[in-house]
Amino acid sequence: MSLIDAEFAARFARDWAQAWNDHDLDAILGAYAEDVEFHSPRIRVVTGRPVDSVVGKTALRDYWSRALEMGRDLYFEVDQVFAGSDTLTIVYTNHRSQTVAETLVFDGKGRVRRGYVAYA
Repeated sequence: MSLIDAEFAARFARDWAQAWNDHDLDAILGAYAEDVEFHSPRIRVVTGRPVDSVVGKTALRDYWSRALEMGRDLYFEVDQVFAGSDTLTIVYTNHRSQTVAETLVFDGKGRVRRGYVAYA
């Protein structure tokens, strides 16, 4: 994948938020690589296990499936999008009125290889 530009970042963020707001797990996961590594403090809360990351699309599907079941009112409003060389960061407000920054690192095929979530 070439340099991520502002247009790609804005389009990705819009589609990503729409998939989350539609609670469309297949659409959400479509952007992620099979060997994705995903880090979030919410993993511990949702899974009940003392871990802050998952590895692989199957584990990510399990985590997000549980998260969607727990948060039937889940909704994301994109506030800002930042483009980097092979990354983009989406700053959004969630259904709990929290400000969240999600940084996604892309592989050479345009899929998310790593994700990092931080809460304000």
